Amino acid sequence: MVISFSLALLFGVIMFFLIRGGAIKWGPAIVAILFGFSLASTGAAEPIQDFLQSVTDGVNEVDDSINSSNGE
Repeated sequence: MVISFSLALLFGVIMFFLIRGGAIKWGPAIVAILFGFSLASTGAAEPIQDFLQSVTDGVNEVDDSINSSNGE
């Protein structure tokens, strides 16, 4: 079974728990968020998106191969 969700949502949840757990304070968290927004408007955005897409494709292929071998 494949579960798909937004990476932005995943990173948001991780950031929430890091702030809540005290591993990161609000100031650095806001800087990280602003850095992400500014990075998205640079030339680095497309290679990063391509990398994340290839990682998700790889995970889906592994999941598909595991599910197809369990059906035997």
